[in-house]
Amino acid sequence: MYYQRMPIEIESPEQLGYENVKYNLAESSVTDLNYCDLGITLDDLVICYGDHLGKPQLRDLIASEYEGISKDNILLTVGAASALFIVNTSILTNKDHLIVIRPNYGINIETPKLIGCQIDYVDLSFESNFRLDINKISSLIKSNTKMISLTYPHNPTGVVINLDELNQVIKIAENNNCYLLYDETYRDMVFGEKLPLAASLSKNVISISSISKAYGLPGIRLGWLICQDQKLFNTFLAAKEQIFICNSVIDEEIAYLFLKEKDKHFSKILKNIKNNFIIVKDFIKSQSYLEWQQPEGGVVCFPRIKPELKIDIEGFYQTLNIKHKTFVGPGHWFEMDKRFMRIGYGWPDSEQLKQGLNNILLSIEENIK
Repeated sequence: MYYQRMPIEIESPEQLGYENVKYNLAESSVTDLNYCDLGITLDDLVICYGDHLGKPQLRDLIASEYEGISKDNILLTVGAASALFIVNTSILTNKDHLIVIRPNYGINIETPKLIGCQIDYVDLSFESNFRLDINKISSLIKSNTKMISLTYPHNPTGVVINLDELNQVIKIAENNNCYLLYDETYRDMVFGEKLPLAASLSKNVISISSISKAYGLPGIRLGWLICQDQKLFNTFLAAKEQIFICNSVIDEEIAYLFLKEKDKHFSKILKNIKNNFIIVKDFIKSQSYLEWQQPEGGVVCFPRIKPELKIDIEGFYQTLNIKHKTFVGPGHWFEMDKRFMRIGYGWPDSEQLKQGLNNILLSIEENIK
């Protein structure tokens, strides 16, 4: 297969060098935690091959949060990214058809492209409040449709769908003997009522999540997929074994010890998210250059520079990045116009966020034609 690097990875803060980014509004996760602050020890851990499914106690802990799910439905993976890769490459071939929403996290689009399957996009638009058009999904179904791919709370917009909408999509998948891949990495960070785990609602659904975005532990590379279809689950396990056999037992142990005290850690995270979200809302209201659809979950939003504003867009990003040392996720990361930008408000502290947002305004003003 011919792999190509994605702009979102080439231009990521970790690749640019964190030392070159003073105001980091490009992250799609909460603040990274320091190992010393976790209050855990690994002194008795044996560095061996782990259970190929993943640490049983950790899978039990994850399963305990959901109705009708057991540890045997959970496969631990190297972050959500590898879970998405495993699902896409296990289900899709170059003879199959995929329906996927756009904009989206890159892997959800680039891996199917690499496979060479037929792809139809359900494009979410600013003008329709980035709402999901379920009738469009239904109209795109073909005889060779193998999978529908959704991400909610949505990255990069932060919009959500309700339970009725989710059930409608599941019914489409069931009626057409295909699967729904449901990336719900931000599920714990929805502002309203949480939906049931999608995979708990049907054997046709595969849920994806990780410990990276919501919990501030992206460096330990621990994610999971959940699936009730045992035959398909065994295929996913076979894929995992051929790619990396098992996870790092160190990563699994840190995740396990963290999630055992999840409520204690996560209460602090949620407080920071709520405070920063108020800062972003107040910022959007106070200025006249940007417009947005207010997010309903996650830690990202996707405003755009108003279409009627005449601006040198390349100059804007150069000024923002080079002069003000401020970084956002430009629209081309998501195959969108560069007037759009993903702003992550969960990673920076409140003062960094305020200054970064102000730097966006300064950079716009310096590049108005």
